[in-house]
Formats: sequence, structure tokens, C-alpha cells
Amino acid sequence: MIDIVFGDSACGSLRLAQRYGKGEYIMDGPFAVFISHEDGSEPTQEEIEAAKREAVEKERLAWERAVPLGGNPEDIFGFDLVLSVGDISEIQPGINRVQILGNLYSIYPNSDWQQVVQEIVSKAKEDMKTVEERAASGESLRIWYSNKPDEMCGLYWFMDHLDQWKVHDGQVFVVKLPEWEANEEGEIIQKSCWGEVAPGEWYRYITLQKPVLPGFIQSCATCWKELQRENSLLRAVVNGQLVSVSEKFYDDFILREIAAEGNEFNEAKIIGQVLAKYRLGIADFWVALRIEEMIRAGMFEVVSDAAEDMPLYHRVLKKCI
Repeated sequence: MIDIVFGDSACGSLRLAQRYGKGEYIMDGPFAVFISHEDGSEPTQEEIEAAKREAVEKERLAWERAVPLGGNPEDIFGFDLVLSVGDISEIQPGINRVQILGNLYSIYPNSDWQQVVQEIVSKAKEDMKTVEERAASGESLRIWYSNKPDEMCGLYWFMDHLDQWKVHDGQVFVVKLPEWEANEEGEIIQKSCWGEVAPGEWYRYITLQKPVLPGFIQSCATCWKELQRENSLLRAVVNGQLVSVSEKFYDDFILREIAAEGNEFNEAKIIGQVLAKYRLGIADFWVALRIEEMIRAGMFEVVSDAAEDMPLYHRVLKKCI
């Protein structure tokens, strides 16, 4: 079985899930815990030690509850192409996708993002060729997707390729991430994408696997071709449907959070609130680039720049209008 995901985090987590829960739990390597106080005070050493013990116990329980998926890491392919953003007219990801990813990742502290994204796109093309060859030999494929725009775009894009490859009936399966679920304590949990699923949780979703009919593949392929024809700067999931939208589609959410702040505000805080509060399925770089556009439009000005080793948006801005 070939597994297809549309993000690096999901790919790494799913590979760990293949062996997660096998054997006796052994704490392997360092880990971090985060503690914060509303008044900004530093946590005590006792609080830190208590948090560490709680984290270790939580990890142990997750290990013991998990069911290893089995399989080989070589059977998992992750395509982290951020297809919800920018030009999608290319049949195979190429120079346009390299330029788009380079622009998106430029907010992070790395002077050589063009080389990094070139490798991402090159690997995606190589992996796609490998998947095509294995599918042609009759191997089954399982696609994991959600309502996150990048994963929904990934699904449509991949189905378009499957339609071209003429895969056989009963060869393709999909698993869609539930919009909400209850945990062992009865609490309602919402995850926006497969990248948020921990290695010890993947086994719970196998029962959601469904076979894909040829008509579904063709329908997705048709929709993707229409989105390619429209070729907007942004795609979003609206009422469960993947549609082309204006690049300003998410601006109201950003401006709503900024309006609640004082004349000067922390940009990183705004981005965190937008992502956590509205669960739009978008990444920090898109919100940051939209705020950058607002700065160029004269709506805000930079009061203090981010440190060299921090993302661009770790700075203070000031309202101009």
C-alpha cells in the first residue's frame, strides 16, 4: 500500500506511526515543555519538573494505547507543494512552483531558500514518477486529506494525475480527517490537517478508509483543470468546496484581530491569534505576507525589526490609519 500525504509534518508523523507502540515504551532523546504565566513571570523549577513528568507520562500512555500501522517508510510519499497559493498552471511542478515557494518561505531566517525549494520541487517530481510506476504495477494507493486548502488542493491535483494514469477500479482509497472527534476523556477535539495528528493517533483513522470510484477521480480531475484554468492567486475551501478566491480572502480575519489591539502591536501575536482562533487551515507565511502587503499599502509601519534568527513577523508594528 502506497500512502500519500500533503505535508512534511504529516509525512514524518505517519512514518513514526508505522512503529509507534511496538514494544516497551522507552523515553528516547530530549524533549521540550512550554510553560507560560498570564502575568509574564518565569516558571519555577518545581513547575518545570512537574510539567516534564506530566509530558513523559502522557507520551507513555499514548505509546501503550497505540497500534503500530506497520509497513515501510519507503511506502509513504509527502508532497508539500502548498498548491492553495499561486500559479498552478504547470502540469508538473516546475519553475513557477519554485518561485512561489521561495516567496512564501522568504519570511523565515534562511538565506538560501531558493535552493531549498528547488530541492522540494525536484523531489516531488521524482516521487511522482516513482508512484506512477508503482501504481502501474498494480499497487494500491491510500490518500490522506482534510478540509485544509493545501490538502484539498493536493487531493484534486493527485486525482488529476491518477485520471491520466488510468488506475484500475479498487486500486485507490481515501481517508478524510474528521472535522471533529471525541478523545478518551470525552472532550471534543478539532484538527485542521493531518500534520496535527500525533504518531500514536493514526491507527484510529484506518477504519475511515474508503474505496474511490472512477467517477470520483474524474470529478476531482475536472475540478482541478477548472481551477488551473482560473489560475487565481489563492484557493480556499468554502462550504466544503475548493474554489478560487481573491488574495484578500482572509484579510478581514487579520484586520479584525489588529483592530482589537492598541496603536502599536506585536505582529507575531496577531498571526498566532488568526491561526488559532479561526482555524482557517492556512500557514503563518500567508498571514505574514498579507500583513506585509498592508504595510506597503501604508496601513501600518514597522516600529522594530525582527532579530536575524527569527521569522520576519517577530516585530512590532504601528497603525497609520
